Amino acid sequence: MGKELLKPDYIFESSWEVCNKVGGIYTVLSTRAKTLQDSMKDRVIFIGPDFWKESDDTSEKKECPYFKECKALFADWQWDAKENGLFVRVGRWTIPGEPIAILVDFHPFFEKKNEIYTWLWENFQVDSLHAYGDYDEASMFSYAAGLVVESFYKFIIHDAGTRVVYHANEWMCGLGALYINKVLPQIGTIFTTHATSIGRSIAGNQKPLYDYLFAYHGDQMAEELNMQSKHSIEKQTAWYVDCFTTVSDITANECKELLDKPVDVVLPNGFDNSFVPKAATFTKKRKAARQRLLQVANALLGENLDDDTLIISTSGRYEFRNKGIDVFVEAMNRLLRDKELKKKVLAFIEVPGWVGEPRKDLQERLASGKSYTEPLEVPQVTHWLHNMSYDNVLSMMKYYDMHNSKEDQVKVIFLPCYLDSKDGIMDMTYYDVVLGNDLCIYPSYYEPWGYTPLEAIAFKVPCITTDLAGFGLWANKVFGRYGEIEDGVKVIHRTDYNYSEVADAIKDTVAKFSGMTKKQVDECRKHADALSKKALWSEFIQYYYEAYDIALRKAENRKAI
Repeated sequence: MGKELLKPDYIFESSWEVCNKVGGIYTVLSTRAKTLQDSMKDRVIFIGPDFWKESDDTSEKKECPYFKECKALFADWQWDAKENGLFVRVGRWTIPGEPIAILVDFHPFFEKKNEIYTWLWENFQVDSLHAYGDYDEASMFSYAAGLVVESFYKFIIHDAGTRVVYHANEWMCGLGALYINKVLPQIGTIFTTHATSIGRSIAGNQKPLYDYLFAYHGDQMAEELNMQSKHSIEKQTAWYVDCFTTVSDITANECKELLDKPVDVVLPNGFDNSFVPKAATFTKKRKAARQRLLQVANALLGENLDDDTLIISTSGRYEFRNKGIDVFVEAMNRLLRDKELKKKVLAFIEVPGWVGEPRKDLQERLASGKSYTEPLEVPQVTHWLHNMSYDNVLSMMKYYDMHNSKEDQVKVIFLPCYLDSKDGIMDMTYYDVVLGNDLCIYPSYYEPWGYTPLEAIAFKVPCITTDLAGFGLWANKVFGRYGEIEDGVKVIHRTDYNYSEVADAIKDTVAKFSGMTKKQVDECRKHADALSKKALWSEFIQYYYEAYDIALRKAENRKAI
C-alpha cells in the first residue's frame, strides 16, 4: 500500500490570471477550480490583481466580467485588512464551481518597491537591479498576494494544526511564495512554472533551444537576453519553495537545464468538459459554426464554398515561430499544389493581432445576406490591422503570392481578433467557433503544454500537433507510439531544424484527411473525444495532491524543529 497523502485544509493559489482572462493559465486555473471546489468547498481561495478600481476621472468603478463581489464574505477580515493598508475585494470567480476569489490592489506598494527588492536580495539573493517592463508590476502584485495570505491566516485561521498550502503560478508570483516561505514557515509552498522565462526567450529570439539545451547556461543566457531579473526570481523561487512543479515532461527537462533545479512533480494541465455541448445541442452548434465560417469566407472571397468544404484552423497567441504559425502558412502554400487533395480547403488563422477595427465592407456584405462573385480588397483578412504592412502572417502570404484567387483550392483567412462574441465579424466565442472545424492544426515549436489541441479534441475535432508540445508528448505516451490522424491526434516529430519536413507532414495529413470517408472521419472524431476524456481534471488532479503532500510534509517538519 502507498502512503496516505496529507491533504490541505486550505489552499491559497495566486496568479496574474485570476479573474483576468489574458492567457492560457486562465484556462488551467478556471477549469481546475471546480474539481478542487467540489472536494474543498470554499477552502480553496484564489488571489488575483485588482485592475477594476475607480478611475481618476470618473469615480466610477469598472466591473470585472469574471468576478462577483460579496462584501459579506469574511467581512470582519476585509475591514481589518483595510485598516492595515491592504485593499482587497472578496467575492466569487464566475466560473464553474464559483470559488472564492480575492482581488488585491497592489499599486500602493510601488512606493516601497526599493525596500521590498532589498529584502528580496538579502533573504533570497534575487537580482531586481536589472528589472524592466512588467517586472515591477508583477512583483508588487505578488508581494501584495503574500500579504493577503499572511493577513488572512493570522485573522481567520491562526491555528498551527491547520494544514495550509500556498500555490504560486509563474515567475510573476514568485515573490509572494518567497515571502510566505519566510514569514509563515508553517505554510507549505508550491511554485509552478508553466514555461521558463529564459526558455521562452531563447525560442522567441530564433535561437535553437532543444539541440543545444544541454549546453546552455541559464544565468549566462539571461544576461545575454537581458532577462536577469525575471530569470533570477524564477530560479530562486524554484530553489526555495517546498515543492517545485511544471506542466509537462518537456518543460521539466528545460527546468533542470536552465534553472539547475529538477522539478518535484509534473502537473499536466487537465480539462473540464462540462461546458462542451451534448447531443442535439452539439449538432446544432456545430452546424451554426460551420455556417458562419462559410458565410464570412464567401462574403470576403466572393465565392460559394459549400458545406463539403474542409474547414481547418490554427489558433493561440500570436507567437509566429513558437506557435508554429509560420509552418502552418508554409504547409497551406504547399497544399495549394498537392494533387492528393480531394476537397476545397478553407483555412483560418485565429490569433489576436494588432487589430484596428472590423472591416466595414465585410460587415455590409454579411448584413445584406446576398451572394457575391467578386472578392473584397485584401481577401486574406477579416479585420483591418494597425500594422498591415509589417504583419508576419500577411507578409508571408504576400511573399508566397497567396491571394485567395478563384482557382485556388486552398483559401487562407487571417482572423486576427479575440473570439469573444463581440469582434464585429464572427460574433461567436472561440469555443462556439472551434467545433465548426473539421481539423485543427497546432505545429508548435515551443509549447510547454498546449491547451488548444486539448480543447479541439474535447469538441471532437481531430488535430495535428508536435512532440515539442507537452500535450503531444502526453498523447504519444497514451498511444504508446506516435499518434496518427486515425487516432484523433497526429503527432509530428519536430526539431530545431526540420521545419520543411513538418510543413510536408501537415500538408500530407490534410490531404489524407480530405480523402477519408464519412465513416473514417467519424471514427477519427470518436477517438479524439475518447482521448480528451483521459485528460479530464478528474484524471490529473491526483498529481496536485502529490504536490500538496510534498509541500505539507516539509512544513510539518519545520513545525517539529
